[in-house]
Amino acid sequence: MGVSTSSPEKGTVLVTVDFPPVNALPVRGWFELADAVRAAGRDPAVGCVVLAAEGRGFNAGVDIKEIQTAGPGALIGANQGCAAAFAAVYECEVPVVAAVQGFCLGGGIGLVGNADAIVASEDATFGLPELDRGALGAATHLARLVPQHLMRALFYTARTATAAELRAHGSVWRVVPRDGLRAAALELAAEIAAKDGRLIRLAKAALNGIDPVDVRRSYRFEQGFTFEANLSGVADEVRGTFGKGSRQSSQRRESRRSGESGKGGADE
Repeated sequence: MGVSTSSPEKGTVLVTVDFPPVNALPVRGWFELADAVRAAGRDPAVGCVVLAAEGRGFNAGVDIKEIQTAGPGALIGANQGCAAAFAAVYECEVPVVAAVQGFCLGGGIGLVGNADAIVASEDATFGLPELDRGALGAATHLARLVPQHLMRALFYTARTATAAELRAHGSVWRVVPRDGLRAAALELAAEIAAKDGRLIRLAKAALNGIDPVDVRRSYRFEQGFTFEANLSGVADEVRGTFGKGSRQSSQRRESRRSGESGKGGADE
């Protein structure tokens, strides 16, 4: 459990996140991830990094239970850790390919939005449930995945988009069956790593240099509003209902299904 690093192919490093049950990372997890990605990028023998995860989903964001129980220090740590991990992916000296399966939520959007390429499984979904969790942030990164108005609608509603939808917008390189995800991501990474390592590093720096938005500054600006929400007490109120809304929604859906199954005639 935690963050591990391996070298499945020459020139490629695989950084794997594993924090059961849903890969909601604690404060230390974000910093461990940042350190692993930066270390991989500094290795002159590495030409590409693949960021992957074990389990049902790629990333469920921060560990809200840790924030609820550990107090303000945990919130500050989570914000700093997320900023560090997102920046590590973006500033990694070589390209980073994200291999995304299942859910990619909250902080997961920050990671893949800052990656250089995304390979996703057919069951992958992407979204920011921040407003339902008493937080803000990572709209900076969602805006790198979808057009502006769709980003806003997804953010305001806390809805998700599928891997197929993101591929249609050009932000996902490939959508593959889940059992072929890791191989597809490593295949792309190997193609990148086969290039001259010196030129790849120059290319990464050049492409970052022409980005229209300073993602680090933009994300830190968003985080300021998260602190405002916490200081005002709004965030605690919303986080206090965490989990209750989803259970109530499930109960309402079940009630509707039960009611519909009891209908007859033309409604069937």
